[in-house]
Amino acid sequence: MKYLLGSLTDTQRFAEIVAAHVRPRDMIVLAGEMGTGKTTFTQSFGRALGITDLITSPTFNLLHNYGSGRMSLHHADLYRLERTGELEDLGLDELQDSGGVIAVEWGDIVGDELGDALVLRFAHADETVDTDVRGVTVLARGAQWESRIHKLVEELTANFKVLARG
Repeated sequence: MKYLLGSLTDTQRFAEIVAAHVRPRDMIVLAGEMGTGKTTFTQSFGRALGITDLITSPTFNLLHNYGSGRMSLHHADLYRLERTGELEDLGLDELQDSGGVIAVEWGDIVGDELGDALVLRFAHADETVDTDVRGVTVLARGAQWESRIHKLVEELTANFKVLARG
């Protein structure tokens, strides 16, 4: 499904709804061009988990960990990933096993190597890049989200305009 987020408030609400459906060990892959709202989503998502630390983009560090909240958040950014081996060096598997939630910006650049995930693909809804209007496509990859994706989509559909079904 693809949804229209017409404002920053919509992005925050969208993140809150997703956060209400996550479980420990979940992975969320955030895809989309620069400036489409991946970090903004992650900041709102973290706040919805109860994280009080300032959440910033880990573009230069590749990974930030936030332990406060109802579960920990591990925020990775693969934009500057230079080789596939660096993905293993990040230790996302170990972090996932620790029981936190992992949000991976630019996670689509490694294809399906991240395994089961909720994939959120952000895009500018029109040619005006300066607006807060976004389209977000929601996909579940693998079995991990299989039992929850219908409830998530149902709640998102009740709160946001649907741009495309699929």
